Amino acid sequence: MATTFFTVKGYGEHELVIQKSRFITYVDRVSSEADAQAFIEKIKKKHWDANHNCSAYLIGENDHIQKANDDGEPSGTAGVPMLEVLKKRGLKDTVVVVTRYFGGIKLGAGGLIRAYGSATSEGLNATGIFERRLMQIFHTKVEYTWLGKLENELRTSPYLIKEINYLDQVEVQTYVTSGEEDTFINWMTDLTNGQANIVKGETEYMYYDVIL
Repeated sequence: MATTFFTVKGYGEHELVIQKSRFITYVDRVSSEADAQAFIEKIKKKHWDANHNCSAYLIGENDHIQKANDDGEPSGTAGVPMLEVLKKRGLKDTVVVVTRYFGGIKLGAGGLIRAYGSATSEGLNATGIFERRLMQIFHTKVEYTWLGKLENELRTSPYLIKEINYLDQVEVQTYVTSGEEDTFINWMTDLTNGQANIVKGETEYMYYDVIL
């Protein structure tokens, strides 16, 4: 299981005009090839009158499903450069369709590669990108006398408080980035002078905005 990867926030669209041709980019997050194909067909149906509806997608933790389609553009000038943008961004589970309405000026092979690459990149920027990070949840129980110190230290630490449960002892649930479990346990043990009961719980993915 990947501890971290990048993906788009969800559905997005963006339009770009190059040499009088309209390039309309559609982006979405998908979890299967069937979802990607359904998204592509939806856009093709919407833009049935377009000259081209080119597409690309990457699916799976190790990109085991990847496909590019030029949809009538010269071979290698549309789908492949779109796919390359997804790969360079390190994105997972992402589908992109670029719809082109020809404006009367031929761009040539190099121009098409740049145009479809730019349309994809700008479409991704407009949609927004998340870093999906695997977090380990820890359940830490301490006496109530430790709560004030514990909260203050956690709020200035790399660890995020998930919730606090007020039981016989206070239980603080904390998100810890996968791979940093031992560091957290040692930190919490030192902080509470060994008086905390620290239990490893479930894992959960969290999403963080990527600043472009």
